Amino acid sequence: MTKQELRKIYTHKRAALSEAEYGHLNFQLYQNFFSTVDLSFVKVLHTFLPIIRKKEVDTWLILDRIRREFPNVRISIPKVNGETGVFDSFYFEGLHQLAMNEWGIQEPKQGIPTEPDKIDIVLIPLLAYDKHGNRVGYGKGFYDKFLATCRPDCQKIGLSLFGAEEKISDANKTDVKLDSCITPSGVINFR
Repeated sequence: MTKQELRKIYTHKRAALSEAEYGHLNFQLYQNFFSTVDLSFVKVLHTFLPIIRKKEVDTWLILDRIRREFPNVRISIPKVNGETGVFDSFYFEGLHQLAMNEWGIQEPKQGIPTEPDKIDIVLIPLLAYDKHGNRVGYGKGFYDKFLATCRPDCQKIGLSLFGAEEKISDANKTDVKLDSCITPSGVINFR
């Protein structure tokens, strides 16, 4: 299937989740994250903040535990730069730092910028992905542009409430692939 077809299907699948299903899937994913991701070497982890109304993976569960139990890990979050069409990354300081942007996404209104070459892990929001590590987002290209600025050894981890598609037919060479994807049912490694 094409990216556009998968966007429609998975947007509908997420919208169809009940609140109880959504909560249960997020909790299972959270457990799989902490049972498989080794944070002992990580200095900086970049994560998206979820759009709960779109039933994106609730990264607040992961973020809160990292802040409590892994004080050596600095959290970095994105802020869309409307002028450049990319997003900038800032260290997360707390809820007081956040404001809602024009798309209804919480982002930092100020803060200390995170240099992309300092980031060890990036958690990536997905609508869909395939068994080869190709991914489908909302189609704006923000993550492809951002990931291209990160170190080659930076771990690119997708978070999805659903399983993998066989193949995304229109994936191309400029798409940055995932290293792995964490789901409620487990972890898929692509490299």
